[in-house]
Amino acid sequence: MKDLAFRSATELAAAVKTKEVSSRELLDTYLARVEKHNPAINSVITLDESAARAAAAEADRMTAQGDSLGAVHGLPITIKDALETKGMRSTGGAIEMMNHVPDQDAPVVGRLRDEGAVIFGKTNLPRWSGDGQSYNEMFGVTNNPWDLTRTPGGSSGGAAAGVAAGLTSFEIGTDIGGSVRMPSHFTGVWGHKASYGIVPGLGYLDGPHGGTVDADNNLLGPLARSADDLDLLLGLIAGPSPTNAPAWRLELPAPRHQNLSDYRVAAWIDDPACPIDAEMHAVLDTTVRALEDAGAKVDRHARPDLDLASTAKLGKQLISAATSVSLSADEVAELSEKSRGHAVLAQTHHTWLERERRRTAVRAIWDQFFTDYDILLCPATVVTAFPHTTEGTWASRTLRINGEDRPYADLMTWTAFIGMAYLPVTTPPLGLTAAGLPTSVQVVAPYLGDRMAIDFARQLAELTGTGYTPPPDYR
Repeated sequence: MKDLAFRSATELAAAVKTKEVSSRELLDTYLARVEKHNPAINSVITLDESAARAAAAEADRMTAQGDSLGAVHGLPITIKDALETKGMRSTGGAIEMMNHVPDQDAPVVGRLRDEGAVIFGKTNLPRWSGDGQSYNEMFGVTNNPWDLTRTPGGSSGGAAAGVAAGLTSFEIGTDIGGSVRMPSHFTGVWGHKASYGIVPGLGYLDGPHGGTVDADNNLLGPLARSADDLDLLLGLIAGPSPTNAPAWRLELPAPRHQNLSDYRVAAWIDDPACPIDAEMHAVLDTTVRALEDAGAKVDRHARPDLDLASTAKLGKQLISAATSVSLSADEVAELSEKSRGHAVLAQTHHTWLERERRRTAVRAIWDQFFTDYDILLCPATVVTAFPHTTEGTWASRTLRINGEDRPYADLMTWTAFIGMAYLPVTTPPLGLTAAGLPTSVQVVAPYLGDRMAIDFARQLAELTGTGYTPPPDYR
């Protein structure tokens, strides 16, 4: 029988409802694993064991009485520390918020709690979710369970590492520039970045006064151990914000096709403008070949009428604008001075509106592209999990890829290219590179095609015999 800690959330929810296992037993399992493994990984940075034990006991009481149970009834979970969690320290990774204990949940957290989830801890992230690695001055560095000398990515790195190592049932990440997609790729778990606007972003801590507005380009989504989990969890957290709930409804369309052989797939697995790691490329090429052999309608040359470099640059500019709220007025002034008034982070509202108009044009091109194709496959980033490199800044750091030093900002090129257009993306585990590191791909669908992205990714993993597997030292 599969170890409880590594079962999917879907399997665990069924086990609780059939009384195969109790919520208290599950909580004991995860707390024991946190005690044993977290010192090395540093994924979980806040625990509330007493409140969790009380919630698990109540969940078991409800199960015993046959009360109506939620979809994740009794499942112990952690929450990324960027999301406000009622009664539990929630910092956004910033020391200014070290003692911040919200009196309400972020809507997505509240929805999971209403469905029976038992929240027992918070997971690590970079300051204000602003890095491709997960570290901050309060809680230190989070390590990748596949190789402790390497990063699990950011900003949802603590969340992904916890899911990968079997420290929690599932997680919810935030993704403004790749913060679900890169960590799932680095740690070998399933991730889904939702279409922009379908999951409320309120309660997201991106500054001392954060949590009160939806941040542009910030898409929330689940990190889990199966495609079924992604589908289940998306259904729980997606929906109108509390303000819009009286009038708005969300009905995501079903996948366009049932079988892989019916899908029209564009495979854009590398580009001279931003080449990817050769070992990653080998895995993606093998994946595309498997699709071709299975009869899918694969086109390796299909591209939207967009340039990768310039479109990704626009995406990064929009992301910088959205994340500039994390800076103090003095920091913005300093950046503006250093760049002689042209700092991306200090742009005028007029500049942002012009870039928003350009984004609207980009989105129209994607809409047209997805009339001819159902799915686009492209890299999740440029490299597999890399050694910790927390010194310096985004501007000064480099990555070693294929024997060449590359700008650290290349991490975001493929994710910004897709995310700036608000498109849904599923990142399935596709196995290991020759060096034994997990890798993934962005399964991109048209706007609001979230169900199709997840379903295609599920079938792709089944075809290739891949999917989640626990890191060797944690099985």
